[in-house]
Amino acid sequence: MAFSFARIGAALGMRVEDAYVQQRRLWVRLHEKGGKVHEMPCHHFLEDYLHAYIDGCGLADDPKGALFRTIGRSRAARGRGGLTSNPLPQANAYAMVRRRAVGAGIETKIGNHTFRATGITAYLKNGGQLETAAAMANHSSTRTTQLYDRRADQVSLDEIERVRI
Repeated sequence: MAFSFARIGAALGMRVEDAYVQQRRLWVRLHEKGGKVHEMPCHHFLEDYLHAYIDGCGLADDPKGALFRTIGRSRAARGRGGLTSNPLPQANAYAMVRRRAVGAGIETKIGNHTFRATGITAYLKNGGQLETAAAMANHSSTRTTQLYDRRADQVSLDEIERVRI
């Protein structure tokens, strides 16, 4: 979500075939709200992560199957938790993000949407253009994209220390 600015619903709705190679580069096909299909090339980190995930989980043989799946809890799995064929529900994705944040010592309450805002902000901080960010996020207006821009939220300690009473 951070590298593609994908909405959680679009990410969780992906099938294995929605991560595909075009011109020797991995692309993602996102099925956005309103039935829109949005395709874009992957950042090289995302490309590495997706290849490792698909290969490591053995998903390449099931192109029509869900890309992100639930973990099995059957007795046969005996705690190993192999992936099921069921798509990961949004509530489970949120719970996973929260568990991992807490485990990493992040006290700020973050969720799935945080990654979209973080990706857009990082892109803009590194010299990206607002119009391009809007196209990447599949926003019809740059005004919507500006709502995700967190650059102005970062007040430096030096600025705070200017308050002298």
